[in-house]
Amino acid sequence: MQVRKIGVLGAGQMGHGIAQVAAQAGHEVVLRDVESRFVDKGLQGIQKNLARQVEKGKLSATDRDAALARVHGTTDLKALAECDLVVEAIVESLDVKKKVWTELDAIVKPSAVFASNTSSIPITLLAAQTKRAKQFIGMHFFNPVPVMKLVELIRGVETSPETVALVKATGEKLGKTVVEVNDYPGFVSNRVLMPMINEAIFCVYEGVATPQAVDEVMKLGMNHPMGPLELADFIGLDTCLAIMDVLYEGFKDPKYRPCPLLVKKVQAGHFGRKSGQGFYSYGEGKIGV
Repeated sequence: MQVRKIGVLGAGQMGHGIAQVAAQAGHEVVLRDVESRFVDKGLQGIQKNLARQVEKGKLSATDRDAALARVHGTTDLKALAECDLVVEAIVESLDVKKKVWTELDAIVKPSAVFASNTSSIPITLLAAQTKRAKQFIGMHFFNPVPVMKLVELIRGVETSPETVALVKATGEKLGKTVVEVNDYPGFVSNRVLMPMINEAIFCVYEGVATPQAVDEVMKLGMNHPMGPLELADFIGLDTCLAIMDVLYEGFKDPKYRPCPLLVKKVQAGHFGRKSGQGFYSYGEGKIGV
């Protein structure tokens, strides 16, 4: 089987990024979200990203126009019916993902492969919501998708070798470096990253240092390009908390207990960059203390 048409479920930051790289690689893309305003925002994001590439001389205007013509936005789940590969990039909620995969399984052609961009939820559990567990895999992209080279490829218990090979080849065609991992909570990336971010939040919570000091130590002392608290704001504190909850529930180990300060910030709606307030304040694209 060849992957010609790719469906992307969710037009948010991750979803429209996946749609963009797929379109630039020559695939027809169906970008679906629940409301027209989300679809429109996603399409605008793609247009903006491609325009920036043209301005920098990294992409021709002709290639930009061709890529844009390959992306079709919709709110209709049935528009994904003839896709060869469907990549889900919706909210990091088990209940929401389970529901949509059950619906998609009844709509999308039986030969299609399903992939979830989940940051931490077990692929085996999501695959069990469908009748095609052998054709279900984790395809974890990183933000911003057009820039970040890594894709974590996660095998579920029943994922077939054919599915792994097909999706790995597709990821490489998108210009990504594909790394295969097994299905454990948080996989590799977030099992390592999120406890570090959580511990950085504990440093602030316990009065060890300010957010600025914690980030400076990690940037200048550990050569990290971005401090852990600035990174948490970039990822979204709500997403960080959701991943920590999955790790805590999955391993039943207290080392994965979310910091109370992280919980409090999410309760307050301080999600980071996307809400304008997290460990830092954001206005007009600038960081403030």
